[in-house]
Amino acid sequence: MAGMLRIQQREQTRRTLLRESRRLFAAKGYAAVGLAEITAAAGVTKGALYHNFSSKIELFRAVLEEVQNEVGEHVAAAADAAAEPWDQLVTGCETFITACTAPEIQRILLIDGPSVLGWHDWRALDEAASARHLHEALTELVAAEVIPPQPIEPLTHLLSGAMNEAALWLATATAPDALEQTLASLRRLLGAIQTPPGQ
Repeated sequence: MAGMLRIQQREQTRRTLLRESRRLFAAKGYAAVGLAEITAAAGVTKGALYHNFSSKIELFRAVLEEVQNEVGEHVAAAADAAAEPWDQLVTGCETFITACTAPEIQRILLIDGPSVLGWHDWRALDEAASARHLHEALTELVAAEVIPPQPIEPLTHLLSGAMNEAALWLATATAPDALEQTLASLRRLLGAIQTPPGQ
């Protein structure tokens, strides 16, 4: 019984640390947040933090993975609601771009993520999350002859990279219709990979 209580308390501490560090990282950015501020906000000791996370970077990685998973689930749910495979791809891509306009997502996922973890580690996390869903969707579209037969890996990287860049651009864009412009461009880009009618 005591062991179960300790496990529950540790899990509660972990959830609190993730929640408070996510709030602080989103508001101030990774570099401006210290461990003392995180532990104070979470109401725990530094020892409790280190019992759950070996470093500030490991804590940030856990926050980033949480954000990626939430975005991925949101995108997948929106895509699954569309009836046709092509509409699922377009809806999923549009949902990803739109989700990335949230300041919290921009800061943690796109701005601090690559700089804190390094490009290689950040790409690996991205590939395990949203890029994996994109790869699966494109594979299904080739099988259904909605897009021409082609290697899926480079196409996945091209589209994923384009959407990440568009999301980064939206983080600094000032035009009131920037999101609408981006989504229109995305639809044109995706339309170019479709198999032409009658082929």
